[in-house]
Amino acid sequence: MAAPHTSPPTKRKAPARIPHGPAQVQGPTPVHASVLDEARRAGLLEGERTEHVSFRAPPALLEAAKREAGIRSTSELGVLALAMLARPDPVAAFFRRTEGQLGPDHDLEY
Repeated sequence: MAAPHTSPPTKRKAPARIPHGPAQVQGPTPVHASVLDEARRAGLLEGERTEHVSFRAPPALLEAAKREAGIRSTSELGVLALAMLARPDPVAAFFRRTEGQLGPDHDLEY
């Protein structure tokens, strides 16, 4: 008598993880790795990943962003994009700090 056919248990794909140390970052470009390191130092990557973000995007945009970032995982790309948006803009901070101030030798005439 033949043994009944049983299917192997299905494997759930493990969620993508952003590495926790600068030496472990292999995929992202150096600029993107520094963004993740900066977010990590600011405490933005700490804690459990309990928030779910979902949206639709054009495939070409998604693939171009992954290629530019050197990332294969859509989840890692999402974390990188959020980290880039969450970091302060040093140029904007400079403009706010120096608004209305010109040096004594500054000439506005052409």
